[in-house]
Formats: sequence, structure tokens, C-alpha cells
Amino acid sequence: GHRVVHGGDAYDGPVLIDGDVLRVLDRFVPMAPSHQPHNLAAIAAFAKLHPGLPQVACFDTAFHQSQTDLARAYALPRDLSAAGVRRYGFHGLSYEYIASVLPKFAGKAADGRVVVAHLGHGASMCAMRGRRSVATTMGFTALDGLPMGRRCGALDPGVVPYLVREHGLSVEEVEGLLYQKSGLLGVSGISDDMRDLLASGQPEAAEAVELFCYRIGRELGSLAAALGGLDVLVFTGGIGEHAAQVRATVCGFAHWLGVRLDEAANNLGGPRLSPTGATPSVFVIPTDEDLMIARHTLQIVRDLASRGDDANRAADVA
Repeated sequence: GHRVVHGGDAYDGPVLIDGDVLRVLDRFVPMAPSHQPHNLAAIAAFAKLHPGLPQVACFDTAFHQSQTDLARAYALPRDLSAAGVRRYGFHGLSYEYIASVLPKFAGKAADGRVVVAHLGHGASMCAMRGRRSVATTMGFTALDGLPMGRRCGALDPGVVPYLVREHGLSVEEVEGLLYQKSGLLGVSGISDDMRDLLASGQPEAAEAVELFCYRIGRELGSLAAALGGLDVLVFTGGIGEHAAQVRATVCGFAHWLGVRLDEAANNLGGPRLSPTGATPSVFVIPTDEDLMIARHTLQIVRDLASRGDDANRAADVA
């Protein structure tokens, strides 16, 4: 089983990989240049080593296929939208896992108005209703939305032509700047690792952390607006699960939404971070993308066996 970042509109769930699937996935390389080529390289390597082994692609975009066309649209000419320039969203395997276990933590509220903050080196947020994606912060690529370890997040599109005209940057240089030299690293000038920034006494490190939290707070307001309110807030991902200071700062920004934080519970890492009976409820829930991939892969292999399909033929990615 493989995590494949981009499945576009072609796939709304996991799929057995064959040559046709690979040709489709290769079309999405320009949309996820930092991820998709490496995902496909691993598939090719396994195909050479074990040509009869069934391989399954599990997509970070699939969970967001439940969003409406309105939520996924850009205000661009219709021919560009028809060509696939639209919002896709990512971290879907993480959100799918959280949706699957949330009733154990939040009870009936799990099917209400939920925002999940997947905060790590890559970071995004997802609004759910009925444990299905309604809106998310990432869009056409995994560059949009929150500031990340090295990615800038949401940016005025006018910055790009400005950098080209006034600073003489090439397309490749702009891409490298936005994907590799920005985010926490760019703002702090110190590190792309939240642990380093929280431990640093440098004001630039503090500014990077504050900007990260402020932008999470702004996006939370936007997602709550898309939902018409907020019943549950979940923190997950490496930063979301381990950085109590980040969680506390974000909850401070969200006080206007009724979010309250139990400081002792937050310092202990939860799982419940809000006072008992408080609404919205706030939780920290460790994600498990690998488990989702394992479950999907097992199901597809079982389906193959039950149909008596020729696995060697189906797994041919040559």
C-alpha cells in the first residue's frame, strides 16, 4: 500500500495500481512536485523487485471528494476549471482516520460541526459535517493554506509576477522559494522544526510560532463560517499532538468561538483539552495514516481474492 498525494478528480478512493493508473497519476506530478514523483518512484521500485505483487494507491485527495463544486471552485475562466484547476485538498488519509475514531472521543458531536487541525511539517485544516469533508485549507496544490515548515501557505497571487518582474526570479526559483525557503524556516531564519523554534530564545523564532498560530486562528474562523458554527475542534499531526504551547495559543485566538482550554489537561496532552461539558469540545487525537493505508490495501487484496482475479496481471505496472 502506498500513500499517493494527488489523485485529482480521477479517484475518490484507493485503487489497485496498473499501467493505466500510473499514467493518470503521472499527470498530477506538476500539482504536487515535492511529493508525487517520490510516491511514483517507490511504486516503480517495488514493481521491479516484485513484479507479481499487487500494489494499492491510497490518496490524500480522496477524502475531500465529498465537497461541493462550490467549495472546490476558483473564480477563474470556466475552461481552466474544466481543465482541472480547482481545489483538491490534502492530508485526506489523516482526516479519514480522525473521522473514523472521533465518535469514541466526542460521541454524537462527532457527526456535527467539526474542524480538524492536522499540524506538522506540512499543515492543513479540514471542516467536517457528518464526518465528511466540507472545506479545507489546501487547494490546487499542497502549498496553500497555513504556513508550514518550509512552505509559505496562502499567498497573494500577485506576489508571483512581482517576484518575476522586479526580482528577476525564474519559475523554478519562485517554486523553490515558495516550497523550500519559506514557512517557519523563512520567517525565523533558524529552523523549519517547531521543536527548535519553541526552544529558541530568539525573537524571530517567537514571531514564526506566533504567525503560525495566528494563521490557524484565522483559518479556524473561516472553516467555522463554512460549517455555520463549531461543535468539536481536534488537534492532530506532529505539532498538533505534541506542542502544548501551540494548542494553547490557537485556543486563545478561538476564544470568540466559545473555545475554552483546561490548562492542566493541555499540558498532559489530553485527549480532552476542554473543560468537561464545555462546547465546543477540544481534543488532541494522534493520527494514523499508515493504518488507513493498511486497511484499504487489505480490503482491495481481499476483493481480488474473492473475485479470483489474476493478481499478477492486475499488479503489472510495467
